[in-house]
Amino acid sequence: MPNQIAVVTGAGAGIGRATVRMLASYGFDIALLGRNEQRLKDAAEELEAGAIRTLVLPVDVSDATAVTQAAEKIERELGPITVWINAAGAAAIGPVLSLDAQTIRRVTEVTYLGSVFGTQTALSCMRRRGSGTIVNLGLAHPLRGLPLQSAINGAHAAISAFCDSVRPEIRALSDRIDLTVVHLPSINTPRLGWSRNRSGHVLKPSGRIYEPEVAAHAICQAVLGHHRDIWVGASSILPSLISGLAPSLRDRFLAKKGLSGQFASGQVDNEPDGLHETLPGAYAAHGPYEGIPLRDQGRKPLLLTIPRRIGLGATLLLLGGALFALASARRKS
Repeated sequence: MPNQIAVVTGAGAGIGRATVRMLASYGFDIALLGRNEQRLKDAAEELEAGAIRTLVLPVDVSDATAVTQAAEKIERELGPITVWINAAGAAAIGPVLSLDAQTIRRVTEVTYLGSVFGTQTALSCMRRRGSGTIVNLGLAHPLRGLPLQSAINGAHAAISAFCDSVRPEIRALSDRIDLTVVHLPSINTPRLGWSRNRSGHVLKPSGRIYEPEVAAHAICQAVLGHHRDIWVGASSILPSLISGLAPSLRDRFLAKKGLSGQFASGQVDNEPDGLHETLPGAYAAHGPYEGIPLRDQGRKPLLLTIPRRIGLGATLLLLGGALFALASARRKS
């Protein structure tokens, strides 16, 4: 039986590169898409020892025609696409009034429209066979609503809403195509080094940081399972509850702590970025920060699928009810 064919956008560095490595370990043949051809070639060379077939395609995912042409070439040269992962993205960080129209448009085109065009292209290929898996990336609750990240948050919120609308279309056609969103916390990638920074400060990831292999593991779980959404890390549980029950309380907290939590020591002023053109350098999967590895003391970071979230929510409700009943009984006695 021939290997399955996976397409990964943003495959030259960061989460995409870590995902390529992990998919190769499962035996997938891989098409690597991204803007920087040399990084894509470096990523492909890492897989040569494993007898994995690869195809390097320099593509800007915001160009719908280029994405479609890439898919046609992949199916001609590698075979039928069974998995498509949209891991490409662009970032601009700073107060909303510091982001000009071109900057916001570019972040939206790469992050949101790149995922939309990738999803459309993958669906058009997979519908010929009625099966496949598409994975898009979202933000875990600790990163949602962060100040200075309005452009990024807007793009990822749009991705989730887009997927919510497309899933019923797939189901109505009776196709066995999974469309999964993996909601990620802060990941130790080189992304901040080439993001457009209008904050005036040196940036660091917010909150708990994980190594890119954690993100790759979650993405591969989406590929190998049948999931609607996957949330990575237990740190998303409390912000999720607070956002649902008392959103204004979280707003006040982020107003006080959300900005400083993203700053390292030092100041910057309009440093070069890779928003429109890639920056030179041998970037790979990991960034300069220290994150939680895939296996920490023998355990993998928690992956919350929808059944697990329902079970956790029910447990918390039962626990809350029991505590309330106990407190009421004590007051009566």
